Amino acid sequence: MLVYLTDYLTQFHSGFGVFQYLTLRVIFGVLTALSIAFLVGPTMIRRLKIKQGVGQPIREDGPISHLGKVGTPTMGGLLILVAMIVSTLLWADLANRYVWIVLLVTIAFGVIGYIDDYKKLILKDPKGLSSRRKFTYQSIVGFVAAVVLYVFAQSAVETQLIVPFFKDIAIDMGLMFIIMTYCVIVGSSNAVNFTDGLDGLAIMPTILVGGALGLFAYTTGHSKFAEYLTIPYVSGVGEVAVFCGAIVGAGLGFLWFNAYPAQVFMGDIGALALGAALGVVAVVVRQEIVLFIMGGVFVVETLSVIIQVVSYKLTGKRVFRMAPLHHHYELKGWPEPRIIVRFWIITLILVLFGLATLKLR
Repeated sequence: MLVYLTDYLTQFHSGFGVFQYLTLRVIFGVLTALSIAFLVGPTMIRRLKIKQGVGQPIREDGPISHLGKVGTPTMGGLLILVAMIVSTLLWADLANRYVWIVLLVTIAFGVIGYIDDYKKLILKDPKGLSSRRKFTYQSIVGFVAAVVLYVFAQSAVETQLIVPFFKDIAIDMGLMFIIMTYCVIVGSSNAVNFTDGLDGLAIMPTILVGGALGLFAYTTGHSKFAEYLTIPYVSGVGEVAVFCGAIVGAGLGFLWFNAYPAQVFMGDIGALALGAALGVVAVVVRQEIVLFIMGGVFVVETLSVIIQVVSYKLTGKRVFRMAPLHHHYELKGWPEPRIIVRFWIITLILVLFGLATLKLR
């Protein structure tokens, strides 16, 4: 929105032309989202606490330390979404199709999470949105997004699978692109949701991966950088870096209130939306495999749930003391802050490894 305003103002003063630079708009996107989160956060947390009363129910079969979290308000993901959406609308080029695709997918998954949280926390329905219905809604949105990206692709590279570390390997996916994109978006959404179980555990990896994807978006959308780094060039995708900047700013603002001991929990509204956001961004910047690498913590958390369920159904035995994996370490006696920080460190290492694929080809 401000892109057009500042462009108009350049006829009165050339200094406004600086706001046409993508890098500056990304920085302002981060700062705007962060400022909104700081300003809106305290009021939103107070209102959520009044509306929800006792807050999110704590699992009785979970770690004993979690019982002290009774009364902590949930649905803090609403704060993240507000900051992200406003910041993106202010600083991104709204004529860019990729901006609208990533925004609408994020909002749609946020609505699904909101319905689930609302039923559980406001209507006091302990079941919330059934798993089957939630997955159905996710599938519809993920499939529609995949079809849109396939149908409106303007170059062959937009539907190819790019293999990192190999500059000449790009697999033409054809209609399989739709299935792959669906799996990436829906899988990423649920992976972040599984990880969101400790104070600050999910949001910092989301910030790190989102920031790294922003760098991929910028370089992929810049013809000279893409040529130098021998990565695919996708015209217009650079604007998605503003959206990624908004993820970073909103995430940092939320972490201010979500750091241990948390004043507010993210809830499904935040976890499902942020996971879908990372997934759809990875698709549009053609880095699905790199997302798998950088989001290793999300992947392992998801696998721990799958392994636990399959093992119990087939053998009647559990592999982990409790799933997802972070609860396993809690029950082993690890303090919550230690688990959180170590998972952050692992994510940072994986993100650096993912960024290395930009040059190691």
